[in-house]
Amino acid sequence: MAGTTASEVLQGFGITVGKDVDDAPSTQLYVDLPPAELVEHAVKRGEGELASNGSLVIKTGERTGRSPDDRFIVDTPDIHDKIAWGEVNRPISSERYERILAGVVDYLNQRDLFVIRGMAGADRNHSRKFLVACERASQALLIKQLLVRPLVREMARFGEPDFCVIAAPGYHCDPERDGVNSEAAVLVNFQERVVIVVGTGYSGEVKKSIFSVMNYLLPIEDDVLPMHCSASMDPISHETAVFFGLSGTGKTTLSANPTRLLIGDDEHGWSDMGVFNIEGGCYAKCEGLDSYHEPEIYNAIRFGSVCENVVLDAGRVPDYADTSITRNTRVAYPVEHIPNAWGKGMGTVPSVVLFLTCDAFGVLPPISRLTADAAMYHFVTGFTSKVAGTEIGITEPTPTFSALFGEPFMPLDPMVYAEMLRRRISDGHTRVYLVNTGWIGGGYGVGHRIELAYTRALVARALDGTIEESEFVHDDIFNVDIPTSCHGVPDGILVPRHYWKSSARYDEAAHNLAAMFEENFEKKYSHLPDAVKEAGPHAHVAGAARHRGFGLIGRRLQP
Repeated sequence: MAGTTASEVLQGFGITVGKDVDDAPSTQLYVDLPPAELVEHAVKRGEGELASNGSLVIKTGERTGRSPDDRFIVDTPDIHDKIAWGEVNRPISSERYERILAGVVDYLNQRDLFVIRGMAGADRNHSRKFLVACERASQALLIKQLLVRPLVREMARFGEPDFCVIAAPGYHCDPERDGVNSEAAVLVNFQERVVIVVGTGYSGEVKKSIFSVMNYLLPIEDDVLPMHCSASMDPISHETAVFFGLSGTGKTTLSANPTRLLIGDDEHGWSDMGVFNIEGGCYAKCEGLDSYHEPEIYNAIRFGSVCENVVLDAGRVPDYADTSITRNTRVAYPVEHIPNAWGKGMGTVPSVVLFLTCDAFGVLPPISRLTADAAMYHFVTGFTSKVAGTEIGITEPTPTFSALFGEPFMPLDPMVYAEMLRRRISDGHTRVYLVNTGWIGGGYGVGHRIELAYTRALVARALDGTIEESEFVHDDIFNVDIPTSCHGVPDGILVPRHYWKSSARYDEAAHNLAAMFEENFEKKYSHLPDAVKEAGPHAHVAGAARHRGFGLIGRRLQP
């Protein structure tokens, strides 16, 4: 990668869009167009249409979610011993990468190209400059809204980027020739500092590839913990909280709280000085969105926003209840579209950490308190249920364990991040809670998802510390402390076993999930200290209790 202008950087790859080249069609290179012009280009090119609320609505094609099996890291000597190779981080050779890159360059040289220059990291002490070259104007608009937008003076001295992303959704790989799994591929090359995203119009691949890059660079080069989390802070005290969670667990929804300042909704870094947003925008799920339950997100969808796979009615009004294309409908908008967004994108050292999980078994409590060892356990375990549409092939909630609540985006060994979190929590005297935003009163198909209003109330009491005034009981199966009361929440739902119609069926479901926890931990983390292992769930407790026919809640704890 060489050159300081966008055109010079692209020429370093052999991309000559906008240059007079013999026997090549006339093409145009568009650099850093404002949102209005990108919208005009997208509509003119038939990439999408304007909705009644002013947003640009596009369809991503066959792929409406991420394709984990199509993501690869180029295996080069400088990073070979640092990457946690496996099912998540698949290697691909430099030769195959170069072959695909050459094909993409030839393809793009026949087309106009839209380039966006932005930054990842609101804290300029830890930010990286990205150049993103897109085949589609709509994708360029989406990325422009999601990256941190440089100030005028920063753009004037932008120079050579730290990393480049090349997105060509219309280019299709040949799996047999290219050594990939399908026509789509996401290739991350840390040595060349390039990402290639091809064969998919789902822009979440571009967003998450940038996140993956930062998840490699920040711990190694900056001693900063990258986190798959949202973050907000109190407008008066500026006390900060972070919300970990995979897609569908409520990070965006719970962080868009009108009583707090929004730092960001998905990706953050935690340095010695505090938390900072890696992004400059939000990428929210739209399924079932309405103005009553989520007014901040609903009203953020206006001109400059990009909706993916949202169905429009005859009057071009978005129908967020219509999931006929996919349940993973999405919208991207700049964080400033949220009225209470904190423009600086930075907060203090977190006083509270919340792990959000969507439990499809319906046995985890709506909220529970974790010890330091239990926090370590649940961070490396990362239990949740993938919800429909977030990945190809997911049609109903599927229990899964994803280390760090973001394993698909973490190139390094999970213990690198886990040890950093443990140190940060200890140094900051941070309180940690596990929050179930999934099912209660029974598993998927029997119970129901906990009401958002109740989750909001529980989170609010955790943030202001008043939940600690409750009496707690210890759950011997899941090894957590459960509050027995919380203002704004019915007492009856707080202890899951009491809320199920059949305690015997609860015991069976709890045993099954606890056994899954133990099996996953033994398989991946048996080398961790015994104190961490013992802080997790214990399936044998559920089995013994079920056999003897008595309750599973152990000792009562004083506030």
